[in-house]
Amino acid sequence: MGSTFLLEIENATARMQGREVLKQVSLAISPGEIVTVIGPNGAGKTTLLRVALGLLPPTAGQVRRRPRLRIGYMPQRLHIDGTLPLSVRRFLSLARRGAVEDLEATLEEVGALQTADSPLQALSGGELQRILLARALLRDPDLLVLDEPVQGVDVHGQVELFQLITRIRNRRNCAVLMVSHDLHLVMASTDRVVCLNHHVCCTGTPEVVTHNPAYLELFGPLAVQNLAIYSHDKDHKHEG
Repeated sequence: MGSTFLLEIENATARMQGREVLKQVSLAISPGEIVTVIGPNGAGKTTLLRVALGLLPPTAGQVRRRPRLRIGYMPQRLHIDGTLPLSVRRFLSLARRGAVEDLEATLEEVGALQTADSPLQALSGGELQRILLARALLRDPDLLVLDEPVQGVDVHGQVELFQLITRIRNRRNCAVLMVSHDLHLVMASTDRVVCLNHHVCCTGTPEVVTHNPAYLELFGPLAVQNLAIYSHDKDHKHEG
């Protein structure tokens, strides 16, 4: 593997509670590209992100990160005590202390400036995901790592969030590594797909992966029919 990558995972194996969750997985992320890891529940997708982030050392293989690599991480879930009085502004300031203007500019970038003084508990699913995205962006990342970034959001909101992620990549020129259950929703918002089921079943552009026998075996023929609905070009605009 070359030195131009932001992150390289080479033949990584990971065990949890005596069970092999990842088996000889290799993955490399280049500057500015969006890579989406898809796979069924229990396929090891979140474990792969933990290995990439350095939160879980692999039992075999190597992980290499570019020196001084800045990573912004958006977790799959956020558990908030319902009795804790915490506004969006306070929550973000705990993540990174800086100028108020920077915080508000980031909220505006993700389309959530109007929530700045709202309690976290009062946010909708889509608003909370945007706040978590803003929190990751406050690190000014070279690599944005997103674990199921549209979880708990309706389909229309999911499409909007994926379009937002693409705009952020284009504006900031950061790379994006994200996990998703469904390729059909991210197809127009990703450059490369990694199909994971404890090992890498197949990888390539969305168009290539959808015709790979390994993808068809994992997701079934209905997945290809669903893809036809969402297979539009990346500059497509949705009316709001």
